[in-house]
Amino acid sequence: MSHPNIDEQIQIDTSDDNDSLLDAQSIVGSNLTISSTVRDYCFENGRRYHAYRNGQYPMPNDQEEQDRLALLHQLFKSVTGGELHRAPVLLRRGAAAAATPHPRPRPQRVLDVGTGTGIWALDVADAYPHAEVVGTDLSPIQPRYTPPNCSFLIDDAESDWAFPPEEAFDYIHGRSLGGSIADWPRFLQQAYQHVRPGGWVEIQEFETWIRSDDGTDRQAVLIHEYQRKLDEASRKFGRRMNIAASVRGWMQDAGFQNVTDDTYKCPLGPWARNPHFKELGRMGKAAFFDTIEPYSLALLTRVMGYTYEQAQQYAQDVRHELVHGSFHIYTLFHYVYGQRPLERANGDDRGGGDAAAAAAAAAYDNDADDDK
Repeated sequence: MSHPNIDEQIQIDTSDDNDSLLDAQSIVGSNLTISSTVRDYCFENGRRYHAYRNGQYPMPNDQEEQDRLALLHQLFKSVTGGELHRAPVLLRRGAAAAATPHPRPRPQRVLDVGTGTGIWALDVADAYPHAEVVGTDLSPIQPRYTPPNCSFLIDDAESDWAFPPEEAFDYIHGRSLGGSIADWPRFLQQAYQHVRPGGWVEIQEFETWIRSDDGTDRQAVLIHEYQRKLDEASRKFGRRMNIAASVRGWMQDAGFQNVTDDTYKCPLGPWARNPHFKELGRMGKAAFFDTIEPYSLALLTRVMGYTYEQAQQYAQDVRHELVHGSFHIYTLFHYVYGQRPLERANGDDRGGGDAAAAAAAAAYDNDADDDK
């Protein structure tokens, strides 16, 4: 398995052979999305937004956004070396499972909250055909044709979840939910209530903030300003975007145990010497480029008083600095996961299950090494 690299110093490639943004954008293949029969959408500033709970979520849902989500899905996997999750669940698949004399129990129900195009849920359903995978979202932009073990439904993650207690999940996943959740403690409490004792909840988020190890991020004046404005606007909107570093504490407060925050550096440009970081940076730069306009357009016009033309020009200026800057910037990806305690004999599930969780985590490390 891939290990967090937060303490690793990324060596800079001093050669002048850093590929362009166009090469990075070519990483994305065709999108899996098939248009939904539900087409009651809203249009604003040249972009399409969902109609369900109109105005609640500041991100578009049109084809351009779906292409961006496809690249972001690849980036989240590439950061960890191809893993769909970090929590010690869904451990074995295919030939590896068949070769195991006594395979551990595997989760039977998986929930993907804020599934977007459904690409993560589809990958999990394909990789783990034993699992029943459910994806929920405000927008019906998922494929019409899905594997038999994967389904999607329209649901608001901020309202009471549409699942009875007897339909609890073994694993609940959420990704890139920053900017869409107003009350994170309530959201995580709902996740706690809908995951089985001993089950895991994992939240994957990247920081909407740039860093550098050599101080060159100070040259990215517009990017820093853009991210400060984004944070201010999202706070005023009531759904802050830059929440990645806070998730661990919220999960602990919700009652989860064995909470872990696996943090990875992701370069935003192909400036690294290491081939893995160079390729990751190429993809990261393309993803950041594609994120600048959709993350800011609605917030700047709805909250900060920008006209459409001003918001577009501002996004263009920030993108220009990203493409032409010579800084060595990166951001941090957080994969935060925690376990609902196992129930004790008296029904109290607070504080139990530490040994079982530790054993599961150790077994996960061993399995990953065996499967390499």
